[in-house]
Parts: sequence; structure tokens; C-alpha cells
Amino acid sequence: MDQTSNRSKAVVLISGGMDSCVTAAIAGRSYNIAALHVSYGQPTERRELQSFHAVADYLGASERLVVRLEHFRLIGGSSLTDSRIPIHDANLTSREIPNTYVPFRNAHFLSIATSWAEVLGARKIFIGAVWEDSSGYPDCRPEYYEAFNKVIRAGTRPTTDIAIETPLIYLAKRDIVKRGAALNAPFHLTWSCYRDSDIACGACDSCALRLRAFRQAEMEDPIAYSNKPGYAA
Repeated sequence: MDQTSNRSKAVVLISGGMDSCVTAAIAGRSYNIAALHVSYGQPTERRELQSFHAVADYLGASERLVVRLEHFRLIGGSSLTDSRIPIHDANLTSREIPNTYVPFRNAHFLSIATSWAEVLGARKIFIGAVWEDSSGYPDCRPEYYEAFNKVIRAGTRPTTDIAIETPLIYLAKRDIVKRGAALNAPFHLTWSCYRDSDIACGACDSCALRLRAFRQAEMEDPIAYSNKPGYAA
């Protein structure tokens, strides 16, 4: 008998990036994964979708759902949704929220995940949010997810029992790399670059955080970069 047949389901948000990949690997140890991917008009959406399917296949996701949200491009306000706003090179010493922040994006993602989880009878939603060692996006803060769990309880059936899990939220990026390596997470299938879809740029905020994390973890990042700066620890 398949050992996963009696497991509960968990909806896992998988962007195609490093953090969501490790989160999915963690979820897959205890749950059958229902993989959710949301595109929202970002420059590398096709490449991220490719990575989503590759990671979902690798981890044996039992079900998957792909959603495309058009309204973020209409709203704008982010370099990931408005082509008139340049995606800046990384400045890892800055304490400012970068212009790649998409206003209140994760609430939209979590709403979709909650709807699907309630239909599937899933009891968990996993998301790879990281706070202390990431870009400082406000919708990655622990209190944000605590509040959203209250919204879920207030806005679903009385018999529904769904909770958001953020297993990486307090980890440094280097520790996420180490955790992923211990779980054999498929880093080679992931994509983090905000700008390019063929070879990662190595200069955007997401590339910089990833490169620094692998360097601090004393591991080689398996994806290719057109530029590979040695970001300081």
C-alpha cells in the first residue's frame, strides 16, 4: 500500500524559487502536496511556471493548480508588475523595502490557497515566507500570518480547520540552503531571478540574496548566472 494514501493534504504555494522549494520539501515529509502556483505578470512568469511544474513533479505533488492574476499589472506600483519601473541592482546593506515589493500580494495568494484548501479538505497551507534575512517585505512578517490565520478562522465554515504554516520564516537564507540540502530539495530546478529567464542575472535583489546564501552555506548554487558577484557576508 502507498504510504502516502492515508496522509492529510496540504496546499503548498510554490513560486518556483528556492524558499518555496524547501518549504514544499518540508511539507512533503508529512502531507500530500496540493501544489499552487500564482502568476501575476512578473517579468519571469513563464520561467517560474516551468520551475513550479518541475518542482511539483520532483516532489510528487498529488494535485496542482495554476492561477494567473491580471489585476496586479493594472494596479502597478512595483517593478515586477510595471515595466516603466526599473528592477534595481541589489543593495544588501539597505534597510529600505525594495521596489520589487508587490503591494499586499501575499494576501491574494493566501486567499486562493484558502479557498482551494477548504474545497480539498486540506488542513494546512504552506508558504515559504522569510522575514529576518530577506528583502523586508511587509507581507512576510510573522504577525501578518498570525493575523491571516484569524481571518481564515473567521471566514470559513465552522467545521473547517485550516492553518498557515511558515516553516522558514525565522531562518537565515544560508540556513534555508542547508535545510534544503539535508532534504534533497531540488535546487537545480528552481528559479529566483527577477529579470531574466534564460540565465540568472546575478545582480537583482533575489539573485543577490540567493548567491550570498549559498556562499555562506559553503555550497555551490547549481543554476547558471551571467554575473556571479561575491556578495559580502
